[in-house]
Amino acid sequence: MATSIPPLKPYLIRAIYDWCVDCGFTPHLAVQVNEATQVPREFVRDGQIVLNISPVATHRLVLGEREIKFEARFGGKPYSVVIPMGAVIAVFARENGQGLAFAADAESAETSPQAEQTSLGPEADQPFSPDKPGEKVQKRSSHLTRIK
Repeated sequence: MATSIPPLKPYLIRAIYDWCVDCGFTPHLAVQVNEATQVPREFVRDGQIVLNISPVATHRLVLGEREIKFEARFGGKPYSVVIPMGAVIAVFARENGQGLAFAADAESAETSPQAEQTSLGPEADQPFSPDKPGEKVQKRSSHLTRIK
């Protein structure tokens, strides 16, 4: 009897979200918008949208296994937002850009844990720019030296 392993991505998103909130940072989601994504289209740029998902900015936030749902105001108007898990391309802290990046393949990201794990390659730990969401920050070499 084969048991089904739940997808890793929702757990990672919840972990980064909790870390952001615990540290006093503002958690953000970068989302690849497609036909299944319910977001205010007037705020979509180049097929993507960056959303503030902090407790102050959202109401009824649910970080589920298959989708993320919440209510928020955009330009003063209330919206119900629904994001399929496969559309999430990054979760990060606005203040320092630290977080994780994912592949934006809705079908393979939801059904294949292997696809999720391989998408978290060496670039995944590279922070996003808080000023330009979606752009990577240049990685600096460490100032620490190893002492034996």
